[in-house]
Amino acid sequence: MCVLRLIHVIQSVEKIEKILHSQGTKELSSLEGNSPLLTGQVLERIATEFNQLQFHAVQSKGMPLLDKVRPRIAGITAMLQQSLEGLLLEGLQTSNVDIIRHCLRTYATIDKTRDAEALVGQVLVKPYIDEVIVEQYVQSHPNGLQAMYNRLLEFVPHHCRLLREVTGGAISSEKADIVPGYDFLVNSVWPEIVRGLEEKLPSLFNPGNPDVFHEKYTTSMDFVRKFERQCGSQASVKRLRSHPSYHSFNNKWNLPVYFQIRFREIAGALEEALSDTLEEAPAGSSYCLLATHIVWMSLLKCWSDQMFLPLLAHRLWKLSLQILARYSVFIGEVSVRPISSENMKESKKSLPVGKKESSVSLNPSEDQGNGSSPESQPLPSISSTQLVYVAADLDKLQDQIPDILEIIKPKLEMIGFKNVSCIAGALEDSKTSLSACVPTLNNRIIQDLSESSFAYLKSALEVPRLYRRTNKEVPTKASPYVDSALKPFYQLQNEYKDILKQPMIHQWLEGALSESTQKYYETVSDVLSSVKKMEESLKRLKQARRTVTSNPVGTNGGMSDDNKIRLQLALDVEYFGEQIRKMGLETSSIKSFSALTELVLTAKDQATAEQS
Repeated sequence: MCVLRLIHVIQSVEKIEKILHSQGTKELSSLEGNSPLLTGQVLERIATEFNQLQFHAVQSKGMPLLDKVRPRIAGITAMLQQSLEGLLLEGLQTSNVDIIRHCLRTYATIDKTRDAEALVGQVLVKPYIDEVIVEQYVQSHPNGLQAMYNRLLEFVPHHCRLLREVTGGAISSEKADIVPGYDFLVNSVWPEIVRGLEEKLPSLFNPGNPDVFHEKYTTSMDFVRKFERQCGSQASVKRLRSHPSYHSFNNKWNLPVYFQIRFREIAGALEEALSDTLEEAPAGSSYCLLATHIVWMSLLKCWSDQMFLPLLAHRLWKLSLQILARYSVFIGEVSVRPISSENMKESKKSLPVGKKESSVSLNPSEDQGNGSSPESQPLPSISSTQLVYVAADLDKLQDQIPDILEIIKPKLEMIGFKNVSCIAGALEDSKTSLSACVPTLNNRIIQDLSESSFAYLKSALEVPRLYRRTNKEVPTKASPYVDSALKPFYQLQNEYKDILKQPMIHQWLEGALSESTQKYYETVSDVLSSVKKMEESLKRLKQARRTVTSNPVGTNGGMSDDNKIRLQLALDVEYFGEQIRKMGLETSSIKSFSALTELVLTAKDQATAEQS
């Protein structure tokens, strides 16, 4: 059997040599001059016989006689390859479709399609690529990279038209004349483009300048998409995307480094804004504080066209959640800061205070208003105005969180992500986390308003001093301290109505008025009790002496000092109630106000009854 195969080898060699000799002396001599002398038909005949030769040679491997025939086989192989290359180049140069078709069919017959594609890449594509990809041109011309890519895209329609027609890569190709098995765009053009970019334009992939990198990357990916559209079929696109040079090109773009640079940019600006110095937001911002303004701008930046990249969507989404979480921690820190004694109106500017040297406890029950411990520095203070700004910003940011979802959705659709409910749920969790800060913040503001108000309401303690043994006239209007006590509430209503929702203002007013009214009630009750005790003490003293002593009455013999005190407190409380109603509140919603009213009305009735 082995001898028979060896005989077939020798017969195939002789047959091929006979075909070659039959072409004439002229052709044989030109073979030495490296010229393509064999016609397409002859090459196809030789290729068919050459396949038989290869088959039998492999089967006869190891036989001594085969070694003597190998030089002749090598000569035939060299001649065939040389002729094929020359003929293919001649067909491309002369645009001869028949020559190209015969030549490519022959390559396919001897299973050397990749050799043909490599030849096209070296001879046809490489010179064009080396001419177009010039780093100096790209860097010195505006839109130089885009112009270079446009020229690269022109190569296929201008220089690969015949190859695509013959191999079925063009729409006009006739199926009967198609030579299958070739994909010159994937195996010839694209590898040379990638080689040219990697070797002649290495700065293309440098992530040092994130803005420039983003522009280059998006321009390059747009070029890739346009190149894919030049592929003749989906199968060709799949082959392109699985080609090693395609992966090499994509891996050259160091997206993790780009993201780290962007992360440092955003995180750095955010941490600087979330400092102890609560600066106001720039003019035109929808927020009050720079901190919240930067938070919102950071979220927008993550998904902006100038920063977003589809392959980084998961990292940018995580960063967005981290920004919201960091802001939530910041609000928790701010809400436990001690409130400075400055007036709300005077503290609209930022308050420069020292930088924190240690973290602030996020648990309001710890260290709230406790000064410093040995392990930590004192908490920086916050003004009343800043506290209101924080609450206004927190409320607005919660309202704008759904807008983030609308911004993100188109970007996620680009990468085929459809589980929007998952994204919405995570944003809702972030909103819930921010909402958890609201009660503490509200309580601080209510407490501050209440204390500011009661600082004046406790002046009711001074009313007896104003009337006892002073011969003052019978009171007809409320004391000045009531207006002073109401100033923080009027200021909240008037100065912050444009940044706060009315329900929020009403909630704070009701809460603060309820607290201050409760303390006011206790103060007035103490004063009236003291007045009554004093009155009873004087009566007992009078009875004991059984003498006509001067009554504690005015010079006109009118209302007693004690009743003047009662009447003044009644006028104060009545005026206090009137002003509450003018704020748009119902006194019935203010805790202890009804009890306070009843208390002073009883005292007033007593005063008027004694007077009559």
